[in-house]
Amino acid sequence: MPNLHVLTGAGPTYPIIRKIGVADLKDAVAKGIHDFLVMPTHVIFVAIIYPIVGLFLARMTFGYDMMPLLFPLAAGFALIGPFAAIGLYELSRQREKGVDVSWKHAFGVLRCPSLDAIAALGMVLMIVFLIWLTTAQWLYQSLFGYGSPESIGQFLSDTLTTSEGWILIIAGNGIGFLFAVLVLTISVVSFPLLLDRDVGAMVAMHTSVRAVLRNPLMMAAWGLFVAVALVIGSLPLFVGLAVVMPVLAHSTWHLYRKVVEPDPSPREDHPRPPQKRRSRTRGRKTVSFGATSRHIVSVAGRSP
Repeated sequence: MPNLHVLTGAGPTYPIIRKIGVADLKDAVAKGIHDFLVMPTHVIFVAIIYPIVGLFLARMTFGYDMMPLLFPLAAGFALIGPFAAIGLYELSRQREKGVDVSWKHAFGVLRCPSLDAIAALGMVLMIVFLIWLTTAQWLYQSLFGYGSPESIGQFLSDTLTTSEGWILIIAGNGIGFLFAVLVLTISVVSFPLLLDRDVGAMVAMHTSVRAVLRNPLMMAAWGLFVAVALVIGSLPLFVGLAVVMPVLAHSTWHLYRKVVEPDPSPREDHPRPPQKRRSRTRGRKTVSFGATSRHIVSVAGRSP
């Protein structure tokens, strides 16, 4: 049943979770940086969408008097990032197997047996992202009303020099922290697991929750590292995300390898067979009779 496959995949088999330490986090980041340095051209080509989307969101915000949502939109990258980086996980997976990767290998995700579960889990993160934006807008309107600031200066003044502004900063960051913890808990190893094995969305999220419960301190440190890296990458008009996002994505793949025991029956890739070229010979047909072949050449304009 297709619906059952989305939830459980080939079967509700739960992977074994390892205990990790600080050295494992450092090694995962080091390997992620190495992946980025080895294939920067391919990675930047795929990841360039992030700063473009960030600039588009910022322009849309200023153009439609939605300035109070600029920070929630920027912070929302952390909520949808695990799904947006799915192609980069695939590059690390292919390189781990010894494949000479190019940017085209990022589209190997489309041949993944758990593609339906990946889409379903991505939809879950998108819903969380929209709920976060709605909550942030409600919080701002409950403090400042439904009007929009007339300028950037007024917005900064209202936020930094009023009691309502400080309530917005403290409460907004607190609520955002809860959303980030939720996404980290359900997705820290979910998408790499879906790429690596034929499992469903429920199995992937359950495994991710188990990984966090088994390694609470290390996962908290990982979440803090991701948050700081995203803030640094977002500061220069989101352009730094073209480097930060690939490094985080590759590091997440290697973190998955540290946390989850290898599959005893790993997934086998089945590349598409090359298409055979048809030989085209104008004006010539080959007709076989037993072991002999007769060549009939039709000449244009020949009279009967």
